[in-house]
Formats: sequence, C-alpha cells, structure tokens
Amino acid sequence: MSTEDRPPAPRSLAEALRARSDAALGALLRSRPDLITPVPTDLTQLATRAGTRASVVRALERLDRFALQTAEALAVAADPATYGELLGLMAGDDADPAVVAALPHALGLLRDQALVWGDDDRLRLVRTARELLAPSPQHPSPTGLGPTVQEATAGMSPGRIQEIVTAAGLASTHDSVSAVTALAGLFTDRARMTALLADAPADSLDVLERLVWGPPYGQVTHDPAPRLRWLLDRGLLLPTAPGTVVLPREVALHLRRGLAHRAPEPVPPVVEAAAVHRPQVVDSAAAGQAYTALATVEELLKDWDEGGPAVLRAGGLSVRDLKRTAVALDVPEPAAAFWVELAYAAGLIASDGEADERYAATPAYDEWLEQPPAERWSRLVTAWLAATRTAGLVGGRDAKDRTLSALGPGLDRSAAPEVRHRVLALLAGLPEGAAPVAGTVLARLRWERPLRGDRREDDLRGRLAEWALSEAELLGVTGRGALSAQGRALLGAPAAPAPGPEGEPSGPGDKLPVHHHHRPAPLAPLSPAEQAVASAAAARLLAPLLPEPLDHVLLQADLTAVAPGPLQRPLADMLGVLADVESKGGATVYRFTPGSVRRALDAGQAASDLHAFLAAHSRTPVPQPLAYLIDDVARRHGHLRVGAASAYVRCDDDAVLSEILADKRAAGLGLRRLAPTVLAAQSDPAGLLEGLRAMGFAPAAESAEGDVLITRALAHRTPPRSAPEPVPDGPPVPDDTLLAAALRAIRAGDLASTTPRKPGTAPAGNGELPRTGAAETLATMQAAVLTGEALWIGYVNAEGAASQRVIAPVRVEGGFVTAYDHTADEVRTYPLHRITGVAELADDAG
Repeated sequence: MSTEDRPPAPRSLAEALRARSDAALGALLRSRPDLITPVPTDLTQLATRAGTRASVVRALERLDRFALQTAEALAVAADPATYGELLGLMAGDDADPAVVAALPHALGLLRDQALVWGDDDRLRLVRTARELLAPSPQHPSPTGLGPTVQEATAGMSPGRIQEIVTAAGLASTHDSVSAVTALAGLFTDRARMTALLADAPADSLDVLERLVWGPPYGQVTHDPAPRLRWLLDRGLLLPTAPGTVVLPREVALHLRRGLAHRAPEPVPPVVEAAAVHRPQVVDSAAAGQAYTALATVEELLKDWDEGGPAVLRAGGLSVRDLKRTAVALDVPEPAAAFWVELAYAAGLIASDGEADERYAATPAYDEWLEQPPAERWSRLVTAWLAATRTAGLVGGRDAKDRTLSALGPGLDRSAAPEVRHRVLALLAGLPEGAAPVAGTVLARLRWERPLRGDRREDDLRGRLAEWALSEAELLGVTGRGALSAQGRALLGAPAAPAPGPEGEPSGPGDKLPVHHHHRPAPLAPLSPAEQAVASAAAARLLAPLLPEPLDHVLLQADLTAVAPGPLQRPLADMLGVLADVESKGGATVYRFTPGSVRRALDAGQAASDLHAFLAAHSRTPVPQPLAYLIDDVARRHGHLRVGAASAYVRCDDDAVLSEILADKRAAGLGLRRLAPTVLAAQSDPAGLLEGLRAMGFAPAAESAEGDVLITRALAHRTPPRSAPEPVPDGPPVPDDTLLAAALRAIRAGDLASTTPRKPGTAPAGNGELPRTGAAETLATMQAAVLTGEALWIGYVNAEGAASQRVIAPVRVEGGFVTAYDHTADEVRTYPLHRITGVAELADDAG
C-alpha cells in the first residue's frame, strides 16, 4: 500500500478505537469489563475510561510476563517509539530469535488491551501506564534502569554541563539543551561509547558493572574516589541529590548491549511431569478419593444433625470446635476446615438463625442425600470450582491481626476460582495420566500473572495454586496427582494429548517435559449453563467407577456388624441409628450397645421390627447375644413415663419409684411422690429423661394424651438457606446480548458526537448539546421533514440523562417528532419539549 493509500495515523487512543471493528471492540470490552460499567456514551469517553489509573492497573495485572516486559520497555523508550526501537530494547544487539518471534504477539496483546496505540512507526504507551511503569526514585522500574541524561541533568548548572561535555571529548556548545543532546548522542553511539570506555580505569568499570542491572543509584562522599571522579567528570554517573549519583539510562543500555531486561522471558516456563501413570490407575484412584470425600461430608453433617457447634459472636467456628470436628472426622485441622467450608459453599450447612445460634444441616442436605453418589460429587466439585472462600487461610491473621476462623468472615479471595481453573487447565495440557512437578506449575502461573504473583500478600496466587492441587486430590478431581477423566470433563476439556515420541517414563521419579513450541490457547472458564453440562458429563464418567452400594452386612457374635463396602441409603441410615460406628476404612465396623438399641426404639422402632431388619440384611444368622440385647432393652423401654407437670414420672411398679427416690443421684431432679405410681420433678421433661437415663433407667417420653413420643433422628434443620455467593473479581464479563447492546450504544453516541455540523450551528468540539429556542427547533424540524435532511439534536430523557442524536424527521405533530434515529438504527418518537436544541449537519456528513 502506498503512503497516499494508507489511512491516516491515529492522533489519540479514541481515534485508534474508532478505527476498530465491532469484533475488536467487543474483545476489548470482554477482557476489560470495567470499561462498560456503566456503558460509555461514546468512544471518546471509552478511551478516557481506559486511561484511568484503576482500569490501567487492572489491565496490567492481567498481562503475562513477556507482555508486561514489553510494556516496561515502552515506558523507558522514547514517546512515541518505533517498532525497531522497541525490538532493540527487548532483543538487544544480539537479536534473540525467541524474542523476535514473540514480540509481535506481545505488542498485539497490548494493542488489543488498549494499553498501546499507534502504528509501528509511532507506538505510544497509554500515559497512565507510562507513569506507573517508568522508573523514578520512589518507584524503581523492574528494568533496573534509571533516568535519561536529559532527566538527570534537569537541575544541573549550565557551566557544569559544559565541563562534562568537554571531559567526554565533545565540543562545547552555546547552550545546555544542545550540550545535553550531544552527550545523549554520545552515549547512544555504540562505537564512540566503546572508545570512551576503553580508556576507563578498571576499577571505574567495576563501579559501572555493579550499577548496570540496577538499582542504578549509588552513594558518594563529598570528595569522591578517583574511580568515581573519572565517571562523574564524563557524565557516566550524574548527581541526583547530595551524596547520591545515578547511572544514566543511555549508559546502562550500552553496557547491557541494548537490553531493557536482564532476562527477557518470551516463552512460558515448561510444565514438567513428575510421573506418568496408566489412565485407568489415575481414574480409579480419583474415584476412590471421590467416594472418601462423599463419606467425609456425610459424616460431618451427621455429626451436626441435631445442632452443630455454636456460632462465634464475630461469626465462624471456634478453634476448639474445629479441633473437635477434626477429631470426629479423623483428619488434620486444615483438612477439617476445608470440608466444613466445602459443605458451606455447596449450601449443605448454615447458621440456624436461632437466639442461641448454631450451625446445622440445611434442607438442601436431605435433597443431596437422595441423589446418586456421582451427582452428589458433581455438586461438591462444582461448588468448589466457583467458591471464593479459601479454607487455606483458616488460622491465619487478617489485616487487623484477628484470627481467621472457619465459616467466619474474611476468607473470600476473588482470585481463587481463576487460579483453581487455571491449575486444572495446566494439568489438562499434560499427557493423559501425567502428574506435574508442583514447582513448574507455580512458575507457569507466576509467568502468566507476574504482577499478581510477585507482589504483596506473600504470593497469594502461589499459595492458592498449592491449595488447589491438594484440594483437587482430596476431592478426586485428580488421582495420584494427575487429572482424571472426570476432572477433564469437569473443565470441558478435549481429550488429553498423546505422549511424545520419547514414550512414557519408566518410573515415578522420571521427568517428562512438555514443550510448547507455540503458546496453546488456555481453557476459558465456563458459563453457568456450560458448567452444568460439563459437571453432568463428569458425573457420568465417575458413576461406573464408584463402588456399588451393598444391601447386606455381616453380623458377628461379639455384638458387631461388618459392612464390607458402602451401604445402600436406607440400610446405612437405619444401621446408623441402631449401632455405633466403631472403625472405618475399607470395611466399616458397627457395634450394638444398650444405648444404640434404645436410640432405635426411641426413633419409633419396635423390637420385632429390629429383629426383622437384621434378619433381612445379614448374610450371617442373627447372633443370640444380639437378639437377647434387643429384647432386654425393649423389655425395659417405656417402663417409665415422663411428662410435663413441671415434669412427672409415672410407673405401675411403685417399687421402682421408691428405688429412684432413694438414689442419691436423683437429688438434683427435685423429685417427690404424688401418688404410689407418680413422682413430680422440678426439672423439665428433657432434663428428667437425661437424668434417669444416666441412672441406668430407660424412660420414654409421653404426650399430654399419654402416648409415647418418638424422637426421630435428623430432626434439626436450618430454615431454607442459599449457598454463599462468590465475591467477583471485578465486574462480570458481559454476555453476548449485553455486549451487542453496549457496542450499539457506544457507536450511536460516537456517531452523534462526531458527525460534522454546519459552521456556526453547534458548539466547537466541546461536547455540549445544541441549544435553540422552541420556535427555531420546531421550524427546523418541519423544514427537515420536507427536505429529508438529517439533523443533530440534544435530548434529555425522563431520568434526566442527556445524549446527542442524529435523526431524520418524518412527521411533526402534537408536540412530538417522529424520526428515523441513525444512532439507534430505528424509528422513534421524541417529545419536542425534551429536545434541547437542533443543528443542521454539514453537506458532506457521511
């Protein structure tokens, strides 16, 4: 394309955005959704918002290391810079081939993000980004470069500048500006600088070597040593403050052979495989862990069925309650915090909201229990993927030095879902069955988000990644460290890449590097609808790998029952009431005790029901000791009746009541005899029941009508509760409908603000609305109806929002104008009293 045919270079970011297609603008708004919150009125306002500090910082935080290095290089280059100058700063005099190949992509990314604009011969970094990335004494640049010669000599006396120019072998000039220009020209001339430094003392070169890669500042005394004096006389070091000198940027770049960064990183670090297992082994291991995860969550909720731990005044679990939960689940405290937080994120537990506030299962828990195991697992892992609450922080301290507690405030980290998804996506990029070296995963994440990974909060992103790897293993998303088939389906990932030609490693300690000669497109997070489909697919893959629930147990003569595997739901529920769990593992051992049998009787079961249940579900005959135990407890069950008077005890056998009155342990119950078969008590019915059972009796509660009250298990539930909403990391990514509407509105507003007007009819480019009187507005509208011309109007809607529009009036009557609105691309009717003014468009307005 000839110079005449080339479109004019943009003079501002707004003009550069105006030249973009709708697809390119849409991509910008998707990657920087804060730019359309709210929707800008036109492209000028969009460009202004894209240059605000908060928006630029957010955009810089989402750059990978090489793109960020490119932006940092532009911040120390001339403004504007050419592509050749930028390439020299990034690739150096040796023109590193990897940098040369990767730079166009990095520069294109900066352009797409509206951080850089202009053609290759006039590249401009957005002013706010330059201010953030350019070196200064208060905020050193990651490049390690200092100020330019012009910046460093800004406060220097003209006489001193002339002395430096002369000592450097240059001719003196008539003014400081030309002297500084000549000195900068010397420092940027490779041949002349080489000749100058060839005469430098060796110890002077040692000083330059220490400063060349930064920090560029050093301390000197009022009487510098000869090695420093040689450098100061020739401007190779320049004073910036009393006792402080700096290495000028041009000198440092010469010593670095043109490189802005000591180690450009054009290629992302390789994610290495520590070991490769057979896919079937990985899937089976993951399925086993998934089953353990379901069992752990069920056990947690059973432990909290009748009311869990109390809620702290500030919210959350106490340290003591977390320790108690860890003991009950037989896991370390950090793992207990994870399971508690997972159940909370899935909406299975919540606070009951009572005056004596406690945690308890929600009604959703009962629905969850009725689902097939694979679907229950799918619900847990889907909640985990999206949750911003981070269990790994439990036990740490917040900004006010308060301890962070499980289920308490302060655990949300908005970056957590993105990090989890990215970690799993990196695992999905490995060959099937490959487990990664954790350090290489962390290195890759730090390369992808260096600003978020290397700054404050002790590398939170790295810790989130470590927690994601361990939590994925706990949940069965991975098995033996490798992503399982169900985990891959959960991401909506394609089939795993095949191993390379080298073959699989021979042992678990072998390394399998996975080289990416091109940067693979990362797996994007799924929308809620897409995630539901992916989760269902993962559940279908997991279902055949889970053990089949059994319908039987093995009863033994020592009053125990062995469940050789997972039990069907009704059998497990009933056995959980009738017996106590003694040990868990591959097989679960239940023990029958008088207390557990009484618990089953309290739940409404008769002795005959218990005998029939055991006979139906045991593969071995019911042992005689167990049958005797059931009959013995049943014979005494309900022999005593407790009701509400305050409370009373009645029994047909007055000798039993006499025995109770004579027992010293009954002193605290406040008992007295009302009749030969009735005792009254000062305590409430629940306390009386508990006291009599502690004395070895087996009383039963009764209603006011005298009927036995059945206390059923699983009775305490919170009111309906919804799962906690994740805390978003900035504005949400707009969907296609919102994006199309926003683009249409921005283009419309831009058309109205940039359409040429006839001279003298509109304010001169200051964005103000046209102002005309009512009579002039009406006359202009009526004339436009006859001529078919388009007009530029200012309009204020019912909410008071002002806008500019380009319309072609069709009809004016009854105080309204009906017109084709070019900015909205539709016919609309406007009240004339809301039109602030009207102006005619120039004849060549296109």
